[in-house]
Amino acid sequence: MDVAQLIPTPDVLQVPWGWFQVLLTVTFFLHLVVMNILLGCSVIVFFRHATGKSTDINKRISGKLPLTVAFAVNFGVAPLLFVQVLYGHFIYASSVLMAIYWLSIFVLLILAYYGTYIYSLNFDRLTGFRTVLTGFIAGILLVVSFIFTSNMSLMTNVEAWPAYFSNAQGTLLIFSDPSLVPRFLHSVLGAVAVGGLSIGLYYDLKKRKGEAGAEEGVAVGMNWFAGATMLNVGIGSWYWGTLPASVRSLGGDGGAFFLIFIILGIIAAIFSLIYGMRHEVRLAVYYLMGSLFCMTLVREFARRLTLAPWFKTSDLEVVPQYSPLIVFLLVFAGGLACVWYMIRLVLTDKEARS
Repeated sequence: MDVAQLIPTPDVLQVPWGWFQVLLTVTFFLHLVVMNILLGCSVIVFFRHATGKSTDINKRISGKLPLTVAFAVNFGVAPLLFVQVLYGHFIYASSVLMAIYWLSIFVLLILAYYGTYIYSLNFDRLTGFRTVLTGFIAGILLVVSFIFTSNMSLMTNVEAWPAYFSNAQGTLLIFSDPSLVPRFLHSVLGAVAVGGLSIGLYYDLKKRKGEAGAEEGVAVGMNWFAGATMLNVGIGSWYWGTLPASVRSLGGDGGAFFLIFIILGIIAAIFSLIYGMRHEVRLAVYYLMGSLFCMTLVREFARRLTLAPWFKTSDLEVVPQYSPLIVFLLVFAGGLACVWYMIRLVLTDKEARS
């Protein structure tokens, strides 16, 4: 069967594709940071409860989780929309193939959101139930992460689409894809690393304000960050080895940039790890943000190289109409300003209470 016949016709764009690619990269990076903090902290707090380390650190994390869920979900809307603009004929198809799982994300996120509020508002009364509840929250978020990973893999694995004719129930998962499991584990360990670093940064700020015992929080966060990062080196190597040969050969459009950003991302991650192990938290954060941004670009180049036999964004037809883009950019800038203002209000209120 000619699988190319299964690929729908792409929609017409109003502006050149590069605008949407920049917006996709920037908004996904913002979502990636917040989402990693949420998933990473959820996993960390579960393991801390499970191992009997139910301390003030856990309680403080509990108070931050509901707000982090809200930010992660809202920051995830924009990149999903931009993926649909550029690769809609791929992601719509893959979403239909696994529709049952894809549509369940909304229910799962609502359950996780409720769970974070129960955990936060009833922390002192939960006592022995904390491990179960945090395991429930972390488990749901891991399932959501796996569903997203599966869809992002399926949208580029066009050769697997004919499996629909033997499974038309919307429950298609491609476990035959050798990159699926290492890709998922790579993202989870990355999230744990970012979650640990966010804990370290939080307590580093408290330490600078002279709060007693803050050094313990810094140590806990940086230990999780360092451990997850070192484990991820092996998982990342495994993931690289499972990528299609066309991607690993670094040929085609963007192959050189793909290699450059991989190298820069690895170098930045190494520096972040070194500073993290020294408890120089802010420097570790700076380098990690650089590494994450490089890896965001690597992700985009990998997708482009994988889809190259079927599609190039430069092939998209453009019928110029710039006014919607201008309106969006104005609203987007205003939205970011409002979010920053709300964050400052929350921080100011907490400082006033302390």
